[in-house]
Amino acid sequence: MASRAVISRASRIKTKLETALQAAVLEVEDVSYQHAGHAAMREIEGGANETHFNVRIVSSKFEGQNLVKRHRLVYELLSDELNSGLHALSITAKTPKEADIAIGADKQ
Repeated sequence: MASRAVISRASRIKTKLETALQAAVLEVEDVSYQHAGHAAMREIEGGANETHFNVRIVSSKFEGQNLVKRHRLVYELLSDELNSGLHALSITAKTPKEADIAIGADKQ
């Protein structure tokens, strides 16, 4: 019987966003521990395990999109995660110009 590796929600989020947005910068921070004692999180099996994340994304795919459209795009990309236990997502979404970085500079 083959064992099946469990991939963390943070890894899945990072993979989905990197693939779709070709991000120059992508930071995914699990801040679930900050919410472990909240009443709603106690009801979730295992407490607040991989339920709250901060993401910072810099992508040229955001060019010409307002903040609402950028956030909608990220939520759409992560809809499977949101439907399977991801409770909260804090998003910072910028273009390379807004972040004042050169495309590819952070990937070298």
